[in-house]
Amino acid sequence: MPSIAPALPESRLLLRSLAKNAAVLAARILAALALVLAVTFVSFKYSHVNATTAGFLYLVAILVIAAAGGLIESTVASVVAMLCFNYFFLPPVGALTIENPQNWIALFAFFATSLTASQLSARAKRRTREALSRQQEIEKLYSLSHALLLADPSEPIAHQVVQRVAQAFGFPVVALYDRANNLTYRLAEAEESPEIEHQLRDAASQSIAFRDEKRNLCIAPVRLGGQPIGSLAIVGSSLSDAAFHSLLNLVAIGLERAASQAAVNRAEIATQSEELKSTLLDAIAHEFKTPLTSIKAITTDLLTGSAHELPQSQRELVSIADESADRLSKLVTDAIQLARIEGGNFHLNRRAHFVDSLISASIRRMEPLTDGRDVNISVADDLPPVWVDADLIQMVLAHLLENALKYSPATSPVAVVAQLQDARVVISIADEGPGIPRQEQARIFEKFYRGQAEKNLKGAGMGLAIAREIMTAHGQEIWVASRAGRGSEFSLSLPIAQGVPVP
Repeated sequence: MPSIAPALPESRLLLRSLAKNAAVLAARILAALALVLAVTFVSFKYSHVNATTAGFLYLVAILVIAAAGGLIESTVASVVAMLCFNYFFLPPVGALTIENPQNWIALFAFFATSLTASQLSARAKRRTREALSRQQEIEKLYSLSHALLLADPSEPIAHQVVQRVAQAFGFPVVALYDRANNLTYRLAEAEESPEIEHQLRDAASQSIAFRDEKRNLCIAPVRLGGQPIGSLAIVGSSLSDAAFHSLLNLVAIGLERAASQAAVNRAEIATQSEELKSTLLDAIAHEFKTPLTSIKAITTDLLTGSAHELPQSQRELVSIADESADRLSKLVTDAIQLARIEGGNFHLNRRAHFVDSLISASIRRMEPLTDGRDVNISVADDLPPVWVDADLIQMVLAHLLENALKYSPATSPVAVVAQLQDARVVISIADEGPGIPRQEQARIFEKFYRGQAEKNLKGAGMGLAIAREIMTAHGQEIWVASRAGRGSEFSLSLPIAQGVPVP
């Protein structure tokens, strides 16, 4: 019978506790009776006081008993005092009978007065104890909240919550289940109990409380915003309901702080990793710049000054090297720019600029690609100037123009349209290329992503990522609208310059 064996010690402890409480109560009752008998003996044997004086002495004794003990002791003392008052001080003395009917009234008045006084005194004492208990609970809750505010972020906060709860309230067993991490934190002295473990999980998942009166165990869900985020188990709790709910709220705040601290740590690690990656990429890209400049200078000199001295086959090889140097230089430039943007090492130099000048400057950058291509520009009349970093916006427009020219047939035109929409200027660049599948449109602004149709085209997939980061830095948007076989249209929004003169 394995299930009965663990219950025997608990039953014995309960019986011992009841026996101890009964013994204490019996001792207090005997002490109360001894005081009543002492008053009777002194008043009747030595002082020979009258009935009125004896009644007052009995009342004083009962008030002392009620103040020092409780309701049970004072009630028993009231009954015994009434009998002694009748037997020793009301005629006929030495008998529990009363000759004068008026003495019956006095006797019952004495009994009612003593009983009421004892009850009022016991009630006042009980309320005093309750007020003192509430004050102690508030002090413990304050101590716990102060300790949680000073928790060491370098250690698991949930574990510190368990320790602080045990220290503040003196609970022998404290266990906390964190639902987000699926971890249970226990006090070091707490015994491992699979039953408590299951009840903690059930309390958190089902948002219900458990109570075991025999073990004085209480398990309750910890809620934040109405949703259970964990559960708390304590043994030896004598807290009021209000204090217990306040304790649960403090634990919920501790768990939320633990989650926030974990998120901050992850963000810091991610930021440091991104900064390190950007710094390395920037350094490597700059190392590439110097030899690329030398290669470009040599190929340019060979193609211009010494081109007539080279055989046709060698001129072709030098041309290939020159084009490859241009391509690699552009990739390095894009990598440097992306590294600076992601590392936060760039600042916007905003000024007021006319939209048509930004578009014209971007097209001039693309002159080698626009040679022989139709680029139709349509800028709405009276467009207000925009508040942007001209160099960065020209870079974005150049990337979009390059994509439009690269992914559309050589004989098809490219349209550039600028107009006012929703209190901002929107520039759109449309081509007549194959279009972008719907499932790829959400990913084309990711770093190094290239669509399925781009496998045979040159590029590293950084242009649109750089464009998105630049627009985000301006607090604006960039988006695409495309249908398979009907081309693509990239659009970006620019803020209007309010009351700023154009230089």
